[in-house]
Amino acid sequence: MFEIINEITSFLKLRGITSPDTGIVLGTGLGKMVSEIDIEIEIDYSEIPHFPVSTVESHKGRLVYGNLLGHKVLAMQGRFHIYEGYSLQQVTLPIRVMKMLGIKWLLLSNACGAINKTYKKGDLMLLDDHINLLPGNPLTGKNMDELGPRFPDMSCPYSPEINAKMESAAQKLGITLHNGVYAVVAGPNLETRAEYRYLGLIGADVVGMSTVPEVIVANHMNMPCAAVSVITDLCDPDNLIPAKLEDILETAGKAEIKLIQLFKQVIRNL
Repeated sequence: MFEIINEITSFLKLRGITSPDTGIVLGTGLGKMVSEIDIEIEIDYSEIPHFPVSTVESHKGRLVYGNLLGHKVLAMQGRFHIYEGYSLQQVTLPIRVMKMLGIKWLLLSNACGAINKTYKKGDLMLLDDHINLLPGNPLTGKNMDELGPRFPDMSCPYSPEINAKMESAAQKLGITLHNGVYAVVAGPNLETRAEYRYLGLIGADVVGMSTVPEVIVANHMNMPCAAVSVITDLCDPDNLIPAKLEDILETAGKAEIKLIQLFKQVIRNL
């Protein structure tokens, strides 16, 4: 795996991606932020050796490199999920490559369902912590000592420094930004009423199918990160309405305006 990471890194450097400092991962229905970037290079995932390919229709599947507010950014317009059939090592491969390219900070986004009944559709939530309910871990197997320790600490998986900048930016912009716990499940099916009750009981504010593996790997490599969830559906087990993908994408698209404003303000201050 380390050889594969080095091969991909060398390939991207030869293509001109040489000095990024900020990594961005854009989740379901949240790809429009690339329009804010002064793009220098675009590469489809299918062109990158050993790279997975996005199979989800709402994920464009390309790397975008360029300038944003004085920073060289590398954005993933679409990510990978375990439900697509990829291993957790494949899901997190781009994060490994970002670190090798020189990324100093990582900003992630996702679409999720609200367990917390005070949250509303279109709200944003800053991840303070998470609960990993996936059937595995991206660090399973021989440790890559070149990248990080065998047993990385996860007492504070999300950077307090970046989170503070997120909260300050939200206040300045007048954006409601909840602070809570994200539970990750494998998917692709949504949860049952009993599962939503269980998630609430164990302390989850929202539930989704991504982000946590990437955050584990970022922490393994000592790369500060922050993540924001967009609430696209409500998961009240006593008043559950079947979720439709088109409704989720519509809500994500409307909330994306706030997410872009928030990320831009934070990047400006990194």
